[in-house]
Amino acid sequence: MKIIILSITAAVGLSLSVRADEVKISNVHLCCKGCVTGAEKAVGSVSGVTATADQAAGTVTLTGADSALIQKGATALLKAGYFGKSSDSNIKMEAKTGAKGAQTQSMHVEGVHLCCAKCVKAVDHALKSVPGVKEHTATKGAESFEVTGDFNDQEVFTALQKEGLTGKAGK
Repeated sequence: MKIIILSITAAVGLSLSVRADEVKISNVHLCCKGCVTGAEKAVGSVSGVTATADQAAGTVTLTGADSALIQKGATALLKAGYFGKSSDSNIKMEAKTGAKGAQTQSMHVEGVHLCCAKCVKAVDHALKSVPGVKEHTATKGAESFEVTGDFNDQEVFTALQKEGLTGKAGK
């Protein structure tokens, strides 16, 4: 009987010691199956991290052995053009946009996730909220687009991030 109790105690202790960490990224743009697949695929490129996207909730749950691995998964999500808020203050969702907070008349934007017309509509909605933006050329499946007008470059990325998307200023 003592051996059974010790075995159970050891098994429980072992299972707790290999428990994976989990972080939820909320307010992510997940308008369609393509967005869900894209987010999961981006994080899946990081060995040791998995992503489970919940389209209805707009969340991506990252699971890994430790915070360092989960941070790599969050960074992969950002590089794929998604943005959100981390449930763990140690996991940073800091997109390196290259924006300088400067007034500009045109900007090339790269890396925004644009798998469908709803993604383009989210970009359109975001950019309409930026004072001075007149037009953009974002289209379904595009890897980059142009923004024109007379606007602050950082405000473009702030607006995109409110929609759960991100990217970077291109050359």
